[in-house]
Amino acid sequence: MNMVYPLLKYIHLLGAALMSAGLIGVWLAEVRSRQVEALELYTESVRWIAVFYDGLVLPGALLALLSGVSLIALYYGGLGFLDHPWLIGMVGLFLFEFIEGNTLTRRYFTRLRRLSQEAVVSGWARRVLCDTRDRFTPTFAHFLDLPIITVIIALGVIRPYTWEMMLSGTAAAIVIAAILALFIPRLYSWKTHHG
Repeated sequence: MNMVYPLLKYIHLLGAALMSAGLIGVWLAEVRSRQVEALELYTESVRWIAVFYDGLVLPGALLALLSGVSLIALYYGGLGFLDHPWLIGMVGLFLFEFIEGNTLTRRYFTRLRRLSQEAVVSGWARRVLCDTRDRFTPTFAHFLDLPIITVIIALGVIRPYTWEMMLSGTAAAIVIAAILALFIPRLYSWKTHHG
């Protein structure tokens, strides 16, 4: 039993590292996709988003989920974690990100990838691709990933016993994501021909 905790903690930290690396890669690929005008380069950037999600973010999230559930079950007596605001915050924000990332964000980039591949074949960007690319809600959700993972990691490291850090950190993450979602698409407007 003495080796179980360090092993689970290592797996949990490995999961967090993989998720963080993947989300940074996704963010960079997203910003890069907005900087290019050639459809082939755009399609390649969107493909890299999927590679980072499937290759790093999802495996990291699964490792963090499995090890986190095990740590809570073994060391916090199951529902005993409800006595710790920092742990409730970590669990709640993680579940939000896991569900959002595997529903809204995944559907968004899957659709972008399909539409961009069709555009490469036809030789021009259809209006539906441009409209899909410019949707605010999935863009906001995508830009929320890095600030929220930062809050989750901060809660795990600092372990505050009040709600202020989680609430203020989450509020700051939402503001940062909103600014990025409004600013970056305008900074890199797409001038590719629409059909």
